[in-house]
Amino acid sequence: MSPTIFQFRNYRFFFFSREEPRVHVHVYTPEGEAKFWLEPKIELAINKGIRAKDLTIIEAKIREKEHEIRQAWKAHFES
Repeated sequence: MSPTIFQFRNYRFFFFSREEPRVHVHVYTPEGEAKFWLEPKIELAINKGIRAKDLTIIEAKIREKEHEIRQAWKAHFES
């Protein structure tokens, strides 16, 4: 299961249900996929095919929506 947290442009932000406990978010685009850690700070963990320009936009959106992402994480994994 991989619940979508939100979508922005052609980016889908989501979790995988059975993955490591460290807070993070996955992002899918038609060009590729990426994973960003939220702990201990927001940073790129893995990138498969997304251009640097798009990664900058994605990271900015994660920073903007950090509270929403953490709330969705808590609701999904701690319920």
